[in-house]
Amino acid sequence: MASPHASLPSLSSIRSRRSPPLSPNSVASLVLHSRFPSGGRCRKLLRRRLCRAMVQQAAQGAPAIYAKEMERLSAKESLLLAFKDSGGFEALVTGKITDMQRIDVNERITGLERLNPTPRPTTSPFLEGRWNFEWFGSGSAGLAATIIFQRFPSTLANLSKLDAFIKDGTARITANVKLLNSIESKVILSTKLSVEGPLRLKEEYVEGVLETPSVSEQAVPEQLKSAFSQVVNTVRQLPVPIKDVIAGGLRVPLTGSYQRLMMISYLDEEILITRDTSGVPEVLTRLDSPPTPLEPNATDYES
Repeated sequence: MASPHASLPSLSSIRSRRSPPLSPNSVASLVLHSRFPSGGRCRKLLRRRLCRAMVQQAAQGAPAIYAKEMERLSAKESLLLAFKDSGGFEALVTGKITDMQRIDVNERITGLERLNPTPRPTTSPFLEGRWNFEWFGSGSAGLAATIIFQRFPSTLANLSKLDAFIKDGTARITANVKLLNSIESKVILSTKLSVEGPLRLKEEYVEGVLETPSVSEQAVPEQLKSAFSQVVNTVRQLPVPIKDVIAGGLRVPLTGSYQRLMMISYLDEEILITRDTSGVPEVLTRLDSPPTPLEPNATDYES
């Protein structure tokens, strides 16, 4: 007659080979698939051990998870404070950030990246939405706007804001430019985003638009008001089709002119960090409320 313990060779063989300790999930699966005699001592003993292992893992895992999450939140707060201490966006675009401030910000960016909570950011719903650029380099998505700004003295042109709207595989980057402290205009870049991996995206420029500047008459210097009035009257007398073209802004097709590869190194509901092929980071903060996270689709890209 077979021994009631004859159905346990797998457990004894596991012990004899000194394999790593089984996780609670593995042990649970083993319990469900083992053929113990109904109500046997072995079954009760294994169940007790299973419960004990699960309680121990919960007791040990919860503090570790909590500590890591607190570390991540602290790293986020530290990075945002570093932006503020360095002078923020204005200091970045005017070149007033010191080398010490720049390396401090980069160190905090690296510290946050290693705590990335999103393993597949390119297919995460958190990627979509409105984002504000806090930090960027020469290869940024706002490259065209940055070039326009850098070719004019700060007394003539001022880049006041740079933001992006990402939706359905496209991005719309808007640069707010102020000329002579009175003429406001926008440079808008439309790009296509292609998912090439869990972390990697390809960005291709599609179109650039220079919107018709809007001028505040109160902000025009007294010596220029006469010339400003003449320009306004001339525009009013133009035929309607021409006025419509001017109102629509200057559109420049950019398809095939510029593209780049970039990697998303950090993404959560509030912060997005990307790096281009030169390793320069871009840091964006969310402007709208984050979407509800969904399970990403593993077939959204081809390796």
